[in-house]
Amino acid sequence: MATPNNGLITETNAQYYSGSQTFEAPIVNSTITATFDTDLIFGSSDPTTAGYNLNNFKLYVSPLGLPGTFIEYVSSYTVSNNVITLGTAPQADEWFVVQLLTEFGGEYGDRDAFGDTVEDNYGGYAYTTLEDVITNFMIGYVGAGKLIPSAKTTDVIFFAKRGLQEFSYDTLKSIRSQELTVASNLGVILPQDYVNYVNVSWIDNQGVKHIIYPTTLTTNPYETPSQDRQGIPIQDNVEENINTTSLTEERWAKNNLKEINNAQSNLTGMLLSDGLGYPSMYGDNYLGQRYGLQPETSQINGWFTINERTGKMSFSSDLAGRIVVLEYISDGLGYDADMKIPKLAEEALYAHISHAIIASRINQPEYVVQRLRREKSAKLRNAKIRLSNIKLNEFVQIARGKSKWIKY
Repeated sequence: MATPNNGLITETNAQYYSGSQTFEAPIVNSTITATFDTDLIFGSSDPTTAGYNLNNFKLYVSPLGLPGTFIEYVSSYTVSNNVITLGTAPQADEWFVVQLLTEFGGEYGDRDAFGDTVEDNYGGYAYTTLEDVITNFMIGYVGAGKLIPSAKTTDVIFFAKRGLQEFSYDTLKSIRSQELTVASNLGVILPQDYVNYVNVSWIDNQGVKHIIYPTTLTTNPYETPSQDRQGIPIQDNVEENINTTSLTEERWAKNNLKEINNAQSNLTGMLLSDGLGYPSMYGDNYLGQRYGLQPETSQINGWFTINERTGKMSFSSDLAGRIVVLEYISDGLGYDADMKIPKLAEEALYAHISHAIIASRINQPEYVVQRLRREKSAKLRNAKIRLSNIKLNEFVQIARGKSKWIKY
C-alpha cells in the first residue's frame, strides 16, 4: 500500500525558485492546470489590450520542449481557478510553460530577465492563509463533543478577520513600506491601506536611512474657514463655510530650520532681557546653554506631521526633493495577499476565535469564558515572543560594547 503524501510543500523546485511549471506534450483536453501556491491572475490573453497587463503570468509554447525554443503563446485562452483553457487545440508535440512574472517582468528561458524575486512565491511557507485558518478551525474546534458544538462559518470568518486586524497592530510582522520622493509641496499621500506609521526616514547618497521624527512645533488645521472683518466665518451659496489655504502650513513650509532656535524671540516680540539684567532664555547666544537643549528639537533630520485634512504626510522644508521611506502598519485585510498569518501565531488566532465565539453567547459558564480568555492571552504572549525574532548571538554581539573603556 502506497504511503499518502501528507507533506505541506506542494511546489516543485522549478515552481518555487524560477516560478515556472512545464507541461509536456500531449496536452489533454486543451487545458493546463497550474499548481503554484500563487493563484493565477488573468486579465486578457491579447497582448495589445490593457487587460493583458493585469496578468501575473505568461504562457509559452515550444514544438520540441528544448531550452531556447520557447516563444510566447499569442493565441486566445481563458483562465478560471488556475485552469488555462486554450482557444485552439494544441499540436500533439507542443510543450507549454506557465511563467509567473517577477516584479520587473520576466521571460521564460532568460535568467537575467527574472529580476530579484518571483512575486508572492518566495518565503510563503512561513505563513498560512486566512481561508485555511477558518477551515481548520471548523474542523478542529467545532462539532459534537467539542467545546463549541456548532458555529456559523460567517461568525468564524468575522472573528478571524477581527483577530487578524488586532494582531496586525502589535503582534504580527505586518509592517509595510513605501519609497517616496518628497515633492515641492512638501507632502506625500498616505498609502491606501495606511493605519498608522512605524518609522519615517530619509535616505542619503550612501543608502543609509536617517530617522525623521514627528513635531509639535506646528500643526495642520483641519478646517480653515474664511472670515469677515468681525471674525465670523463666511458661507457660500449652499450655506457651507468657505475654506481658504492654511496660513500655518504656508509659514511652516517657508521656515528655515536653522532659525528655529531663535524663532520664538523673533515672532513673539519678547524682550531679550529677563528683567534681571540677564539675556532671556530665548536669546540666540544662550539657548541650550543655561537651560539645556530640548531633545524633541535637537536633531537635523527634519520633521513631519500627519495632515488629516488632506490625507497626506507633510514634511519640513529641508526635506524637499529627498527620498523618504515610510514604514507603516495596515490591518491585514486591505489586499488578498495580506490576509495571511505567520505559522508562529496560528495557534494564538485559534484561541482568539474560540474565546470570541464563546464570550459572545448568552448563558455560557463564566469559568469557561475566563479560561479561554487566559488561554488567549497566554498564546498571544507566546506569539509575540516568537515573532520578536530575538537571536541570542545578535544580542551578545551588541552587548559586547558594554565593557568599552571610555577615555577622556
